[in-house]
Amino acid sequence: MLATAQERGLDRNAVPTPRAFRTRDDERLLEGPHSRTRELLFLLHAFADFLRGFRVLHFVGPCVTVFGSARFAEGHPYYALGREVGARLAGMGFTVMTGGGPGLMEAANRGAREGGGRSVGCNIELPEEQRPNAYLDRVVTCRHFFVRKVLLFKYSYAFVALPGGIGTVDELFEALTLIQTRKVARFPIVLIGTAYWQPLTTLLESLAAAGAIAAADLRLVFTTDSVDDAMAHLDRHAIDRFNLRRLRPSRWFGERGPAPGAELSVRAR
Repeated sequence: MLATAQERGLDRNAVPTPRAFRTRDDERLLEGPHSRTRELLFLLHAFADFLRGFRVLHFVGPCVTVFGSARFAEGHPYYALGREVGARLAGMGFTVMTGGGPGLMEAANRGAREGGGRSVGCNIELPEEQRPNAYLDRVVTCRHFFVRKVLLFKYSYAFVALPGGIGTVDELFEALTLIQTRKVARFPIVLIGTAYWQPLTTLLESLAAAGAIAAADLRLVFTTDSVDDAMAHLDRHAIDRFNLRRLRPSRWFGERGPAPGAELSVRAR
């Protein structure tokens, strides 16, 4: 049965704010067919989301996207882990990209900033407003989840998953699907926290045993407790494998390059 407005916690007598309308864009989009005018407006909103993201992130340099829960705040051991990962990625010359929110996303961005590197975020408008964290050099806030996912993957040469929940697992499997189906190159995926991720790795092994995925697909994921081993894996399978380079801004398009003193040290070939 379909949930009623009361069951979903909605007040029919409440007057939605403009932000409430905006954060329901994905819900409205997925309701089914609408009028041609409304469908065109959805397309224009998505186009504006993409355009804004492309302009903000075009010159951030080669990125590593770090996934992780928004619920592990400062003081949690996972937060300290996120800071270390962010700092180490910055030390390798990568720009650290996250979903731009709190928790382990903030930790990775904070570590990158403290490590002297670049820190960027792709935030998302939510009914319970998610503010960008304070450690971002650049941030784009998307209205649509699917636009945000494209941006997180478009500029990244590797993916690191810290402990997280449904959103983290969703983004992780999106990366796995794109790589498995060869929609993107075979970028490395690292899971940090062997005990935390054991149920997921066991599931993948079960899928391979049942023939639902190839045994070779298990090698798409590298799981470790060691940040040193994680960085060594990225060094071999991201920096050494791909020709990483920087794009230069054009004055004709009013584009801004990276901030002075934040140049990447990833070696180009």
